[in-house]
Amino acid sequence: MTEPKKLYIKTYGCQMNVYDSERMAEAMGGAGYVETGSPDDADMILLNTCHIREKAAEKVYSELGRFREFKEAKPDLKIGVAGCVAQAEGQEIMRRQPLVDLVVGPQSYHRLPQMEQQVREGKKALDTDFPLDDKFDTLRTRAKAKRGPTAFLTVQEGCDKFCAFCVVPYTRGAEVSRPATRILEEARELVDRGVREITLLGQNVNAYHGAGPEGDMTLAQLIWELDKIDGLSRIRFTTSHPNDMADDLIEAHGTCAKLMPYLHLPVQSGSDRILKRMNRSHTAESYLRLIERIRAVRPDIVMSGDFIVGFPEETEADFQATMDLIEEVKYGYAYSFKYSTRPGTPAAERPQVDEDAKSDRLQRLQALITRQQREVQDAMVGRKVSVLFEKPGRLDGQMVGKSEYLHAVHVVDSSLKAGDLVAVEVVESASNSLAGRILPD
Repeated sequence: MTEPKKLYIKTYGCQMNVYDSERMAEAMGGAGYVETGSPDDADMILLNTCHIREKAAEKVYSELGRFREFKEAKPDLKIGVAGCVAQAEGQEIMRRQPLVDLVVGPQSYHRLPQMEQQVREGKKALDTDFPLDDKFDTLRTRAKAKRGPTAFLTVQEGCDKFCAFCVVPYTRGAEVSRPATRILEEARELVDRGVREITLLGQNVNAYHGAGPEGDMTLAQLIWELDKIDGLSRIRFTTSHPNDMADDLIEAHGTCAKLMPYLHLPVQSGSDRILKRMNRSHTAESYLRLIERIRAVRPDIVMSGDFIVGFPEETEADFQATMDLIEEVKYGYAYSFKYSTRPGTPAAERPQVDEDAKSDRLQRLQALITRQQREVQDAMVGRKVSVLFEKPGRLDGQMVGKSEYLHAVHVVDSSLKAGDLVAVEVVESASNSLAGRILPD
């Protein structure tokens, strides 16, 4: 019997890349590969890349340099680059790093088996098209192996917003929504494999408008269809745009019991002047009023956001407006970054803010966010939360899971197992997690 070939995938960036890596592994499974956790014994190495962060391409080249010794030791080793850096710089990667055998963009990874065959025939393989054939349809059948209690499920890709700082419209393409029937079919398969919580993914997920039996469905309508699936206990979605937070989606947060009270809603800046320069198409005031409407239907919802500091031409007054907005919202989570240029985006050509000023502003903003996060977390002590346990903790008999608010919660109870959804009283708040005790039935 032929021994299966081994595939090592290293994933960078967002949850959508995590999902894509799972599907790449499934595609290559059909070509005789099984996943391995180490590049040392791999027959194929894939880097699934992200182009959002600073110096993303240079980090990829650095990682590829580390694999040179593996290639020298095993000449038949195949090395591939996938994802958004691959989409943006495919030809350059091939030219600059000859050890790379194949480069595939995020819309073409369903063609990996054919590309691998091409490489085995001694050719290089490059595919950064936006193909007409649907990768999700091609990879429709997922492996039936048992899996953990949580899963990502991509429902929408691409973005039409063209924010001045962002490469996503160029690397992922225009907004495309998957048909609702396919999503529901995949969700049922995941539940059959042991999944109890599904996070719906999209670059602009609340712009979802996938085909349904009676016309296009909104994200809220899709959530209500998922709500009908027996065995599915929790639904989340990310990442959203404020301009697409429709009335029915706001209402769902107040009426759909399976939709968790956590919402990631990036604002990026609290300055209307900077928001306009970012091409965000909303104002600080409209964002704040939107938060009010969401909290009116779900008062306990935990808000999360994204912030860019030091965007071109940002003044101290602009930055202070962002700090004022954060003070008003009171975030439970947030992600913040110094602006870094992305070649080809409008903001890259504008006057840049001094790096020292960027660093100072980021430090001040993160200090405020950290304080708010801790206040929200500390307020959980004494409360009853619902925890979906996912894996063992560091201590004997300890299990770790997530509350409905996405807080990590650990409990010492040897009777718990992955997939248990249990009522827990929070007894202590640590720096990045909560400790709890199981409540009696």
